Amino acid sequence: MELYLDTADVTAVKRLARVLPLHGVTTNPSIVAKERKPIWEVLPALRDALGGTGKLFAQVMASDAERMVAEAVLLNQRVPGLVVKIPVTAEGLAAIKKLKAMSIPTLGTAVYGAGQGLLGALAGAEYVAPYVNRLDAQGGDGIAMVHELQQLLNLHAPHAKVLAASFKTPRQALECLLAGCQSITLPVDVAEQFIGTPAVQAAVEKFEQDWQGAFGTTLLS
Repeated sequence: MELYLDTADVTAVKRLARVLPLHGVTTNPSIVAKERKPIWEVLPALRDALGGTGKLFAQVMASDAERMVAEAVLLNQRVPGLVVKIPVTAEGLAAIKKLKAMSIPTLGTAVYGAGQGLLGALAGAEYVAPYVNRLDAQGGDGIAMVHELQQLLNLHAPHAKVLAASFKTPRQALECLLAGCQSITLPVDVAEQFIGTPAVQAAVEKFEQDWQGAFGTTLLS
């Protein structure tokens, strides 16, 4: 399983990389724009925050296949090992096919349907990213779509991985993992909910209080 953070917040990545088994960081244009820094500054800083290792994902801005390919080549040249995110549109599919032939790794993004995701994988994307909560917000069923997409990839495009994205709760992420997803990317707040449950902290504090009451210290020695 591959666990990613969906953010461009370098401070948050440093903080969570210390405790979580992260494989890398995913970004998108909105996430990078939020930092108000050029992408060429953000991406190296994120890699440094990961300890100099880990996989990074960044998205093209162009809307036609020719310019998507040109931007993907630029990203690939300036940030070695980067996976280029391409929206799974008609032009995006054409770009993914060309980039596959050029051995530039891609992720098919903005996936709102299982069939759409399968086409991205068949075109050559190494990852496809279904938008779970965004689909829910539109009245769909994000988890059901992920189940269908994972089954389709298992049957017809086993080279590709679902990288489930767009979460508001830890439960959504867990449901994707139970559906067989091999990779997920979590917003910082959702990642923190996994390790910051109030009930857990209360239990730890109770242990400390009982030990202190019995032995006058919170240390084993």
